[in-house]
Formats: sequence, structure tokens, C-alpha cells
Amino acid sequence: MPAALSELTADGARPSDGAQLRIRGLGRAFGTHLVLRDIDLDVAAGELIAILGASGSGKSTLLRIAGGLDAATTGEVTLDGERVTGIDQRIAIGFQEPRLLPWLSVADNIALGLPPRVPRAARTDRIQELLRLIGLTDFAGHRPREISGGMAQRASLARALARRPEVLLLDEPFGALDALTRLRMQDLLLSVLDEAPTTTLLVTHDVDEALQLADRIIVLGVDADAPGARIQQIVTVPGDRPRDRGSAELAALRADLLGTLGIDRHAH
Repeated sequence: MPAALSELTADGARPSDGAQLRIRGLGRAFGTHLVLRDIDLDVAAGELIAILGASGSGKSTLLRIAGGLDAATTGEVTLDGERVTGIDQRIAIGFQEPRLLPWLSVADNIALGLPPRVPRAARTDRIQELLRLIGLTDFAGHRPREISGGMAQRASLARALARRPEVLLLDEPFGALDALTRLRMQDLLLSVLDEAPTTTLLVTHDVDEALQLADRIIVLGVDADAPGARIQQIVTVPGDRPRDRGSAELAALRADLLGTLGIDRHAH
């Protein structure tokens, strides 16, 4: 693998397999409206955590606070023991929309994720390696309007990974894709993280996606007697990835998670 992906970080040092993310006593209120309360979570280096919950349960808010895009009302987030207080170059964020610049090529959009001080040769190597990883080598010169939605989302993922972040935060990254493309993107994410392990938080509404991708799943929900969402359940997903989507063990976990989310799995 070229040095660009396996050896360089924003500071030119060899990267780790991710950083330890710790959330303690986290709460977030907007005026008098309490969105999150008493969130405690440890994410090990290289672990992939999926965050499930109903709409409005604070999933994206939690992700934004973890990424330094929003501030907690109470509690804190630390990365390898250092408090996150704002934008941190060790953290990359991917959104549901690709957010590619329409006047730039696929390769140039990916390059936007690179630190400016990376040497030209290493810069070229890294872009080429990322294009290979996401299967877009033949589309490097295309503009966003000339590629499919799935391709655009792949380019967005590559841009987020370009600087080899220690933490990757993904907010419904495949939510706008059709079902088959979504499955392919899930497999792609696993293959990319297999080559470049990264501590990852994934917000999703899709229970099956969480079961396929995550090491652990946390479910956010609001209690009837108290405002603000908290962690209602933490599930460790068994088995190595990629997992058998049709396994009885995953089916049982799926039923359990749907029950926690208040969804009757027997309803038609």
C-alpha cells in the first residue's frame, strides 16, 4: 500500500488504528428542551458503534457533540484523554448527502480532505489509493453530475477518510440510497475499515444495517417519566464481519432491538 494511506496522518506521523473515545455525563438542552441526558459511553480504538433511535431521539446531536460541531450542556467528550472542545483534525464526519463541490472532479473532491502540507507525491498516492478502495479509479476525472448517487457517496466517504482520521463519525451516510446500493455501500465501508481501522460512530435508522456493521449497538430513547433521551440498551453483536444477514442469531437480536424501539415485529 502506498505510504500516503498507511503511514501519513495530518502531522506526517504513522497513524494508530483509531483513538479511544469517551463520553461522560453528557447532556444537551436547547433552551428548556432537554434532548440528551446522562450519556456515558466508552468506544475502544478501532471499534464501530451504531447508534439507533427514533427520529428526534438525539442521535445526530450526540454525533455533532462528539465531533466538536456542537457543545454539550453538561458532561464531556474526550479523545485519548484529551477533551474535545471544537473542530478536531483527528475526527472526520460524513453526512447523509455527499456534499461534493459540483465544479470539481471526483479526485479533486477527495483531495479536499487532505491536509495542505502533505507533499505532492504523497498526495497523489493517497488519492489514487482511495480511488482504488472505493472503486472509482475510472471515474477520477468525472464531475459529480456525471456519476450516480452511490458513486457520489463513495467519493464523500473517501474524502472523510483522506487524512486518515482517528475517529470517523457517520450520520445516516447511506440513508438516501436505494436498497441494493445501500447493501453494497455497507460492504464497501467494511472493506475500507478492514484496510484502515478507524474508531467509528454510525447513526442509522436501519436495524439490519447496525447488525451487519457494528461491534456494538446503542439504542437511544426517552423514558415516559423523564425528559431527554438516554441510552436504553447496549447490544454486543456476535460474530466476525462480514456476517450472515440471514442468521438466526441476528434475527433474534433484531427482534429484541425492535422491541426496545417500540416496534411490534409481528405487525403487518
